Amino acid sequence: MTGLLLYARSRALPATLAALAGTAAFAVWAAGRLDAYLDPDRRVPIVALAPLLASAVIGTSLYSASDELDRTAVRRWWPRRLAHLTALTALAALLVTPAVLGHAETFGPPAVLRNTLGCTGLTAAAAVLLGARLSWLPAFGYVTAVYLGSTAAEGRAATIWAWPMQPGAQTGAWATAVAAFVAGATLYAVRGARPEGPRS
Repeated sequence: MTGLLLYARSRALPATLAALAGTAAFAVWAAGRLDAYLDPDRRVPIVALAPLLASAVIGTSLYSASDELDRTAVRRWWPRRLAHLTALTALAALLVTPAVLGHAETFGPPAVLRNTLGCTGLTAAAAVLLGARLSWLPAFGYVTAVYLGSTAAEGRAATIWAWPMQPGAQTGAWATAVAAFVAGATLYAVRGARPEGPRS
């Protein structure tokens, strides 16, 4: 086996790609049942939750079964980690976007792209701090809390702390999501996921 195939197997990339495709298919199916053409605001559950599910899938692929070997390798791992995370994030955004085509100014593709970046950044940072198995938990808790508690949130501050629930063009929401992705991706690229016991 070549090094690339071994890397893909060690990070469970085939299963990750299948899960991302399943997440995207579910998002498209769910969006079709919301009658969003009547009211774009009905897309909010898809815009908030589909990127969250995709980031959870990405988080599980950040697990390394051979952390000791990774740390003693001759080649530096940070470029591979960064490429791995960035490629999966781009793929997730590309796959989930068809669920919300149109209405770019409200809850359309820009909002999905922003939320995918932000959620994946939170997940990557959590993989470093908690491990890949639990990397989904902080993003899930935060996005769920914002989804349930931000219905009446307005003003400039809300675009920052409630960024997953904002329309696509909000500058504060974009700044927060991009900052979360850059911070999480940098932390993961430099440190890697927290070592864990072997998966059963």
